[in-house]
Amino acid sequence: MNMGDLRQGYQEQIHKQLVRFSSNGKGGFQYPNFSDGESKASQEIAWGIVERLNITDNRDPVSDQAIGAMFETITASFIEEAFQLLRHLRPGNWFCSTHYSISRFDQHERRDNLDPFQKSVEDSLLASALSEAYIIRPDIVIGRQLVTDEEINRYGEVVDSGSEAANMTTLRAENADSPRPILHAGISCKWTIRSDLIQGPPSEALNLISSSLGRLPHIAVVTAEPLPTRLAAIALGTGDVDCVYHFALPEMRAAIEEIDNEDQMDMLNTLIQGKRLRDISDLPFDLAA
Repeated sequence: MNMGDLRQGYQEQIHKQLVRFSSNGKGGFQYPNFSDGESKASQEIAWGIVERLNITDNRDPVSDQAIGAMFETITASFIEEAFQLLRHLRPGNWFCSTHYSISRFDQHERRDNLDPFQKSVEDSLLASALSEAYIIRPDIVIGRQLVTDEEINRYGEVVDSGSEAANMTTLRAENADSPRPILHAGISCKWTIRSDLIQGPPSEALNLISSSLGRLPHIAVVTAEPLPTRLAAIALGTGDVDCVYHFALPEMRAAIEEIDNEDQMDMLNTLIQGKRLRDISDLPFDLAA
């Protein structure tokens, strides 16, 4: 099993479980459900991706809400398997999970202190505002468990309990009163990017950054959005998001070349050359860097 095999398996899962062909009520034509029924360019690029991945029609119904949840689960499974392939490059006790509260991580331990306060607030509007401002749940989190002194001293004495050295580092379990894993990455999964969703990932990133005590995590977005101009709305932001990763970037590029859409190709090249857009298979390596 190599990264190419994992990528193909990831795309096959998306094909079988997520991709459906929707019908436009006005014209009666079909289009892939990760494209915009009101945008010709979006549909053309999506059809090009569908053809290159040999995606066939699937009649099993699936709701938009279910698609979002399954996209997160499929992506988390891919990342977990891919990270295992790279365990020699990034040793450690890692885990990958969906909708894991960040208050359970070391950098966000103080969030636990907010819960009793939130529960004591009688004003429902204020309670709602506090919830929206302080509770962040990335779609996917990657964490690293703390290491024991026994692990640290595996190849020779590095630390000892009586020394004044390394008594504050969060990686060392010996230093923690209540050991919490370290948040390594927070990943947002967006099946598509519409105007009402554009502010989501940047806002999540800003909140994750501003609430962190200690080392900041990697912050990434994974999507199937076919239009580079819409990807740019997130990828070319303020830099709070490390990078955007597409589930089929080479296939998308080939589809745009085929329809000869100069505007979309120019934007795609800008995103790729500016290191703001990469393929899903690049994500595990970037997380291991």
